[in-house]
Amino acid sequence: MMRMAVRYDGRGSRAVCTTLLALPLLLSACGEPSGPDPYALMEGENIYKAECASCHGAKLEGQPDWRTRRADGKLPAPPHDASGHTWHHPMAQLFAITKQGMVPPNAPEGYVSDMPGFAGKLTDRQIENVLLWIESTWPAEIKARRAEMLQRR
Repeated sequence: MMRMAVRYDGRGSRAVCTTLLALPLLLSACGEPSGPDPYALMEGENIYKAECASCHGAKLEGQPDWRTRRADGKLPAPPHDASGHTWHHPMAQLFAITKQGMVPPNAPEGYVSDMPGFAGKLTDRQIENVLLWIESTWPAEIKARRAEMLQRR
């Protein structure tokens, strides 16, 4: 049994290595999709660790006092776990923020933030995989509340 582990190498490409894989994962690939692609999730997690965790936290916990502006007027990086507000936003908006940074229409004109845009560093698929991985860490209750909230929009 083989497993393809996807590692992000920081240059926008994937490095692939083989390790042991549980048989159920191999068999699930033969049937109907039952959820997010495990390889996309692995890539998303690895990219998050390399590109996002330094600000948003290794455990998605964000920076301390993330709701209080610093002396420079910028807000600290928010958490992406259930304690933050990331799950309140549609995936399209999260994608736009990640790709372009905090610019209109996702932030007011002239808004100053430490959040960079990753358009020149990550592909659209890589950004989607990071967001997919973040979403996969949320508890079922948060996923349900998010789905209900987004339906009302």
